[in-house]
Amino acid sequence: MKAELTALTRQIAGKRLTTQMGRVAGIAGGEIEVSGLASVARIGDRLILRRGPGDELHGEVLKINGSSISMLPDRAPDRVAIGDPVLLRPSPDFAPSDHWIGRVIDPFGEPLDGRPLLPGAEPRDLMAAPPKAAERRPLGERLATGQAVLNTILPIVRGQRVGLFAGSGVGKSSLLAKLAKSMEADVVVMALVGERGREVNHFVEDVLGPEGMSRAIVVAATSDQSALVRRRCAWSAMTVAEHFRDQGKHVLFLADSVTRFAEAHREISAASGEAPALRGYPPSVTPLITGLCERAGPGSADQGDITAVFSVLVAGSDMDEPIADILRGVLDGHIVLNREIAERGRFPAIDVSRSVSRSLPAAATAEENAVIQDVRKFLGAYEQSEVMIRAGLYSEGNDAVLDKAVKLWPELDAFFGREDPEGITSSFNRLLLLMRRAKAGR
Repeated sequence: MKAELTALTRQIAGKRLTTQMGRVAGIAGGEIEVSGLASVARIGDRLILRRGPGDELHGEVLKINGSSISMLPDRAPDRVAIGDPVLLRPSPDFAPSDHWIGRVIDPFGEPLDGRPLLPGAEPRDLMAAPPKAAERRPLGERLATGQAVLNTILPIVRGQRVGLFAGSGVGKSSLLAKLAKSMEADVVVMALVGERGREVNHFVEDVLGPEGMSRAIVVAATSDQSALVRRRCAWSAMTVAEHFRDQGKHVLFLADSVTRFAEAHREISAASGEAPALRGYPPSVTPLITGLCERAGPGSADQGDITAVFSVLVAGSDMDEPIADILRGVLDGHIVLNREIAERGRFPAIDVSRSVSRSLPAAATAEENAVIQDVRKFLGAYEQSEVMIRAGLYSEGNDAVLDKAVKLWPELDAFFGREDPEGITSSFNRLLLLMRRAKAGR
């Protein structure tokens, strides 16, 4: 009760009795030039442009010139005229709180589920620096994920940062929801960046459900909102994760998706005049993404850890497109979802041979690493000859490794799609049994 009273007191104290006002001085493309506020505005402050009674256009301060500021509006500046009044609203504080668990909020800390929500007692910086590199702990213990393939071949350890690379419609969101419900963590924070409006409720109520939401906070910015709000969504969600990490808790951070985060930044950069460089993306997109990713990971001293899964939309399975390439270089592993696997009905549609966990070999015992190597050997042999096998050109007896791979493949493929709520030991025991049967020729 004391915390809620402190938050309410701070909210009341932050209310301003006066409002700074400027006027529209020019309109160019998607930007609106506003005079009269250059001496009091700050980058990131909110602006309200009044086109008429009950007709408002919201936006944010993008640039500050000598005598004017540039406003980037939430929507197209239709019906805006020279001289229209523009009100300045300082950028709101963002103060996460423990009672946000189970709630759906926007990037400004306002509720999206129709129920009142108070902020926490202390505001936090949306652009906080990551823990100092020399003070961070190493990666922690292996985590149970609820998925047999991620418990064994592609392990995720505490504090690891993993990329989930997928095209549209191959089960990316479903896999993230399964991790949110089943993966070991104290708190789950999920950023839905640029999600379709109708999908937010579906994801929260049907995909996550009460079980997933019981320990989760969802920060959502829908695709119809401005690029400024969509970009802010990822920062806000990471700030919420840091709030719990600083309490010593283990946080699972899920971002869907970094691609839409980068696209929002591209829109803002184009409006501010930054020239594109990386297939249409500005040079500043690299530090933007790496800065977000570095905030996750193991904490320092008495802090907890943020284990993160960043999803990436790869058009046409192009793993060399700029965003995917940037993330592969900064993360501790990548999981690739394959459309062909999804189309034949195996979920999660993880392409094991193209996926890597950099927590190995340290995350597994010598015996487990030997099993993983054998799996990859048989998997590689089968995939290398798959066209020949499907064409009926394979004949048994010419290659002992391929013979075993062909016999093992149906069971191995089923194992990759298996859910295993019993944990890591159970998953490895099942895999070990499969491999022993394969080596015995049964």
